[in-house]
Amino acid sequence: MDLWYWLVDLLPFEWAESGSMYFMKNALLAVLVISPLFGLLSTMVVEKKMSFFSDALGHSAFTGIAAGTLAGFADPNWCAAALAVCFALLFTWVRYRTNLAGDTVIGVFSSTAVALGIFLSTLGGQSFTKFNSLLVGDILSVTPSKIAVLGGILLLVVALWVTSLNQLTLSAIHPALARSRGIRLWQQDALFNCAVALVVTLSMTWVGLLVINSMLILPGAAARNVSRNLRQYTLCSLALALLSGVAGLMVSYYIGSSAGASITLVLAGCFAVTFCFRKRTA
Repeated sequence: MDLWYWLVDLLPFEWAESGSMYFMKNALLAVLVISPLFGLLSTMVVEKKMSFFSDALGHSAFTGIAAGTLAGFADPNWCAAALAVCFALLFTWVRYRTNLAGDTVIGVFSSTAVALGIFLSTLGGQSFTKFNSLLVGDILSVTPSKIAVLGGILLLVVALWVTSLNQLTLSAIHPALARSRGIRLWQQDALFNCAVALVVTLSMTWVGLLVINSMLILPGAAARNVSRNLRQYTLCSLALALLSGVAGLMVSYYIGSSAGASITLVLAGCFAVTFCFRKRTA
């Protein structure tokens, strides 16, 4: 982290001065790690028409945190991550075992997860208010150890993209053709859904449950407006996620707003701009 702090000290901001405001420097690094994760995953979330899947995962993660807190775990986030991965695998299995539409299956799991989370968090007359911070998030509370974990997940997701991007894209656009070419759709979807589950769970504390779904939709949706091929689509989604992440963090610092909400609003602005550009070139 010393090298990172030294690099940030070179920036022309008062919070970047040497020996001060380490929370802001940690938050900036977290944004630079989290944003590419959302930028990459967003493209497939949009193509697979799974816009509400991350919302359902957020509910399952909330349930995991409530269960971990009830069980007395020092860090309930790991319990939440384990439950979210199980949730993603179970969702994938049920989706391939039923004729129900994907959004229906998501709705079933989402409503069940949020009900179970509220049930556990209020069990025995407990107050739900202690979980209110999860709704809006607080990226200024991120620690270097958690940034390292997110960095490891970023490397895994990049490896997944390098090795499986074509298969993921084909399975999203034309499942029948992908199956005819020997692509194992269940395994591809399970792997992708687990990656989304880990990213949503481990970043929910800082991004906020209320807006995390938008973070997984808007970069890909905005990039799709102006991209002509898969490479442009991926790079544009990454660039928009990074730009919006940094811009939203700066806005939240200088006007005192929620970082997650500020980032989401910047992404929404990017979508509006790219949509207008798309209309001009149509």
